[in-house]
Amino acid sequence: MKINKLAMALVCGGLMAAMVSGCATGGDALASQAKISKSEAQRIALEKVPNGIIKEGELEKEKGLLIWSFDIATPGSKNITEVNVDAITGKIVAMDVETPEDQAKEKAEDAKGKK
Repeated sequence: MKINKLAMALVCGGLMAAMVSGCATGGDALASQAKISKSEAQRIALEKVPNGIIKEGELEKEKGLLIWSFDIATPGSKNITEVNVDAITGKIVAMDVETPEDQAKEKAEDAKGKK
């Protein structure tokens, strides 16, 4: 019985290590494809939102494009401007202003999708 528990623990440990490794490799794989650095993409995004402050930024695949996506806050406003910069060309591919209501809805949808 002790051997079965040990074997199960080793198998579970191996699976967890593989999952963590896979997650790290996935992000690295995207980063290796980007021709525009995160700092350059931030500069490009901030040019579109005067006095903006980046709250979040990530590299992701969206609609077949590799993009840097930034959530930018503006002093004096509760809205967030999401700016997507093509990680290959550096061009702005989308801009969207999200109200606090939009942000709450998106957060709820994200939480629902993670369950």
